[in-house]
Amino acid sequence: MTVLVAVPEGREGPQALYAGAAEARLLDTDLVVLNMTLHALDVSGLPEDLKVTYLERSGPEDRDPAEAVLDEIADRPDVQRLVIGMRRRSPVGKALLGSVAQRLLLDSPVPVLAVKAAD
Repeated sequence: MTVLVAVPEGREGPQALYAGAAEARLLDTDLVVLNMTLHALDVSGLPEDLKVTYLERSGPEDRDPAEAVLDEIADRPDVQRLVIGMRRRSPVGKALLGSVAQRLLLDSPVPVLAVKAAD
């Protein structure tokens, strides 16, 4: 069993990362960190005794982020939980732009823990 955390840009990224680490510890399992950002992640606050695998988002730069996460879940049958960060968006913003988090909530084949960024 593994917990996969998709770490996006913005304030919700670190929140998702640390919630994923807490979930992996709670379930006594490994953590897979999928870096969805365009820079290196600061993982200095993760527990040193937690087994962590770091992945960089692969594929073309214009690849849909939700598809990247769903493909990673499909490639890893041991993933039993997905942790994602969410940000507050207006109804108009959701309607016009869609939401990666919303797609993952609806399309993930495994249970999803959604973490809201602190205000």
